[in-house]
Amino acid sequence: MAMPQNSTRENGFCFAQPLDFSRPSPHGGEAGRPLGTAREGDGCSTPLSNGVGSSGAPSPSGAPSPSDSSAEPLCTPSPAQDQTPLEEGIKYVSAQGEELACGWGAFTPGCLQPCNTSKGVLFFLCAASFLQGMTVNGFINTVITSIERRFDLRSYQSGLIASSYDIAACVCLTFVSYFGGNGHKPRWLGWGVLLMGLGSLLFALPHFTTGPYEARSAAHVGVCGANQSLPCSQAASSLSGYRFVFMLGQFLHGMGATPLYTLGVTYLDENVKTNYSPVYIAVFYTAAILGPAAGYLVGGMFLNIYTEIGRETDMAPENTLWVGAWWIGFLGAGAASLLISIPILGYPQRLPGSQRYIVMRVSEAHQLKDGSHKKALDPDFGKTVKDLPRSVLLLLKNPTFIFLCLAGATEATLIAGMSTFGPKFLESQFSLSASEAATFFGYLVVPAGGGGTFLGGFLVNKLKLRCSGIIKLCLLCTVSSLLAIFIFFIHCPNMPMAGVTQMYDGSALPGGHLNLTAACNAQCGCLQGTYSPVCGTDGIMYYSPCHAGCKSVSVNLRNGKKVYQECSCVDNALLPGSGKAEAGKCTSSCAKKPLLLCFIFVVILFTFLSSIPALTATLRCVSDRQRSFALGIQWIVVRTLGGIPGPIAFGSMIDKSCLLWQDQCGEQGSCYVYQNSAMSRYTLVAGLVYKVLGTTFFIVACLLYKPPPSESPPGSLDASENGSRDLQEHKPSLPAE
Repeated sequence: MAMPQNSTRENGFCFAQPLDFSRPSPHGGEAGRPLGTAREGDGCSTPLSNGVGSSGAPSPSGAPSPSDSSAEPLCTPSPAQDQTPLEEGIKYVSAQGEELACGWGAFTPGCLQPCNTSKGVLFFLCAASFLQGMTVNGFINTVITSIERRFDLRSYQSGLIASSYDIAACVCLTFVSYFGGNGHKPRWLGWGVLLMGLGSLLFALPHFTTGPYEARSAAHVGVCGANQSLPCSQAASSLSGYRFVFMLGQFLHGMGATPLYTLGVTYLDENVKTNYSPVYIAVFYTAAILGPAAGYLVGGMFLNIYTEIGRETDMAPENTLWVGAWWIGFLGAGAASLLISIPILGYPQRLPGSQRYIVMRVSEAHQLKDGSHKKALDPDFGKTVKDLPRSVLLLLKNPTFIFLCLAGATEATLIAGMSTFGPKFLESQFSLSASEAATFFGYLVVPAGGGGTFLGGFLVNKLKLRCSGIIKLCLLCTVSSLLAIFIFFIHCPNMPMAGVTQMYDGSALPGGHLNLTAACNAQCGCLQGTYSPVCGTDGIMYYSPCHAGCKSVSVNLRNGKKVYQECSCVDNALLPGSGKAEAGKCTSSCAKKPLLLCFIFVVILFTFLSSIPALTATLRCVSDRQRSFALGIQWIVVRTLGGIPGPIAFGSMIDKSCLLWQDQCGEQGSCYVYQNSAMSRYTLVAGLVYKVLGTTFFIVACLLYKPPPSESPPGSLDASENGSRDLQEHKPSLPAE
């Protein structure tokens, strides 16, 4: 099976005159030799080859190797040019004996070679980023409440589980981006995806190594006169020790994902045209955004399945003691990651035909006053550990890169905070269950996050923006989301809750102090050990059926929910003391809900709209040889200043708005009820602070950027296209195939 060849004519070119890319040779002896001049023993006889000698042996499978097809001339010289000396052509140079076939070692079957293209790589990298996003940013954020409940974890312990991912990434980023950037990128990527799969399987392991989940239904212990609670000494368990297994699983997730967003991005960028690169990267990141959205949707669906599959339970998902099947998603994602890693490991160090894009690339790297940026042009720079400090110093002396990193950190703080606590915000504002809130948030993230990510890359490609224009686009997006974030001035009112937001008789709480006991439930002996909210027919929520004074229970055949009867605290004008209550929270009828959701959508859209342009600007403001390392350093800054402290900062601010805390044997647990007005106010403050900082950083990056002298003005045609067009003005036209 022959390899498919690039049939586009814009990349094919001939030269009537030699292109002299002369530079001093680091070893001396051949300084000033024009690029493409053949030496004795080079083993290349094709004037316009892809850097691989045409005398290469066929692949073991008998199919032509990609090097065979890519070694063909990019254009057919006219008879007059047949005698042109070799020095007057240009040759794509690659490592001696480099293998460009897709496969594993000597096994390179011909049926795999049609996938050995930039689109094939994009497909598998998109699948990997989708799985990573779905697992780390989707499943874990969705099931964290269920894991807390199942394994008796405190909020700070679950926070450590979430942060383990970013900690592992920060530890590995410098090593992976520096050495992987100069190594075999697909192998680093493949082993990374394999580690991610092992981390997912490890994360699900505690479900199979613990005993069955036992929870007493509020139908039996929550009614008046029958409320019981285990003594604290018996209620305590050793399940919290499993948090270390979860942390290890997250650590493997972080290690595995490190190559994906550094080496994966640069591998795509190196193997496509410069003006197509933002679109490829946008598609890659769109898959990464759709992953969390799918995680929220699928994870919310799994949470409606009881964790002990096959066992009967009389609890409903609305019950606060309910634990859904949190572990199913991790098993599926782990198995899929292991499968995806196999084809990624088979890709070559560079794709066939990619050298033409490297030749045509025009540098837009920021120009340092002392000219030290030229050190990175040395082909041997960055291949040893001794160059690591010099590489870091070059990046630190690049102000555009530094301020783009800081701007990315502010955006990452908001994204990390909102992805972690966005479902909780919706749950509190609209009085939803945890699974409903996760599903709702997924519906917002899919079109806003995914659409914004793809649209950002599309705009950079469509407008043919140079580096300075890209930074201005980022600034415009950040200002737009800054204006939209003022929507958090409004909020939905809390649903009235007896003893928490108001007294049982409807009056205000004296001094804001909680008082769950009233005359109507004083004889019930209610304890706070079991939080199981019910909604009375009077539209008021109660802490539990016992606190509502309910004495009996039945099941509503229409929706399967439990209905509590003879509730002495529920107001019934016709027959006092005979009110009813239904399990679960009262439904919110907030009139501001559509407006709030609309502007949250806008904030998410413009936040993600700037992500791909900012990434593209980062790739273009540094030299080619430093791109992988620059992305690694940027991710360290983004995670250290944004990803890790983001959820902690948002969580601390949101906890200040808590009205009702869980009481675990005298110790404060998680928050049951938040004050919606305070939650919106704190979210607004956090959003404004980080958006103003992001806007400032983009402005400074734009002002300090110093393009190369030859940079085309923003909005012009791609320099590589102009260059090839100028070069082709004086050459004969290509013959038709």
